[in-house]
Amino acid sequence: MTNCSDDSIMKIIKYPIITDKATRLLANNQYSFVVSPKSDKPTIKAAIEYLFNVKVIKINTSHLPKKQKRVGKYIGWKSHYKKAIVTLAEGDTINLFAEEN
Repeated sequence: MTNCSDDSIMKIIKYPIITDKATRLLANNQYSFVVSPKSDKPTIKAAIEYLFNVKVIKINTSHLPKKQKRVGKYIGWKSHYKKAIVTLAEGDTINLFAEEN
């Protein structure tokens, strides 16, 4: 990933996951991201280190299945996605919440 452009990195890391469990993991210096389904761990690690200028220790990935959802009488599907939980080195942090003055 030495010749990486910002466009290719944005295709790997889509957006952070902000749920109850993900905010509990922040205490352990672990961050959750939705990533491209075809990306592998070394590519995800290089993208996170390039984007946020941090040191990644460990990455756990999982493919989450599509789920059936109902809105009234209409039934649809939530698409499946790949989730990466990234553990950072001691002292490194990622600011997911913008602070307003």
